[in-house]
Amino acid sequence: MRRNYRISDLKAYINWVYFFHAWSLPQQSEEGKHLYDEAQNMLRMLQPYLVVKTVVEILPAWSEGDDIVVQPMQPCECGQSHPCGDPIRLPMLRQQTPDKNGYCLCLSDFLRPKQALKQDKMGVFATSTSIDVAKTFPNDDYNKMLLQTLADRLAEAGAERLHEEVRKTIWGYAPDEQLTIEELHREAFQGIRPAVGYPCLPDISINFILDKIVDFQSIGVTLTTSAMMQPHASVSGLMFSLPEARYFSVGKIDQSQASDYAHRRHTTVEELKKYVQCC
Repeated sequence: MRRNYRISDLKAYINWVYFFHAWSLPQQSEEGKHLYDEAQNMLRMLQPYLVVKTVVEILPAWSEGDDIVVQPMQPCECGQSHPCGDPIRLPMLRQQTPDKNGYCLCLSDFLRPKQALKQDKMGVFATSTSIDVAKTFPNDDYNKMLLQTLADRLAEAGAERLHEEVRKTIWGYAPDEQLTIEELHREAFQGIRPAVGYPCLPDISINFILDKIVDFQSIGVTLTTSAMMQPHASVSGLMFSLPEARYFSVGKIDQSQASDYAHRRHTTVEELKKYVQCC
């Protein structure tokens, strides 16, 4: 399922805290206020041109040890969806140091095993802006950086808006949710939305698998050989609905987990080191 958003759809969802963090400026300083005014002017200028494209699939999913397995679905003429093709496996990494409750968490913990009486679902998503920053201001470093930081925030705002629609209508597990923008930014909603590169989902090469599920090209995104998304202002990740789901940090993985994870990813530890801290 795809959604396209204009700046006017996303402006309220922009988290300006991270925008000013990228510029290393206090928001309330004179320089910060001036930068904010210039950012608003650029947003008005970009309104007719910039589109944030998003894609999400809500799929049956289950856990197998530290792996997540999702079943691709295909709509049919009757309006229902049916399983299509082989299940896709997403190996996950487990937290190295126990948290305050004594648990070493893994994202697969937030899904039931396949043999459970009730089957879970999981969201896979990607968002991206539709503008080529390098070509827009080729000889103006200041405006190029301003555009890039705004594009990054808009891609994140697109993920925020999309996740809200997922919870309330697309997946619909929280149809009565009524949260302010501040509450959304505090992640006061049910479930979590870990993006690739987050501390609990640190292996960016997982993008190669997510691409097979949601087709990044459908929103104009390609992957480099190092699994980086292009355009740069793009976000990908997972959505979990479990109320108890929470973020955590995997940390630097030890030799034992590195070997196990490499085996589950059908690769080598040396190859794995290109994407995630280990050993």
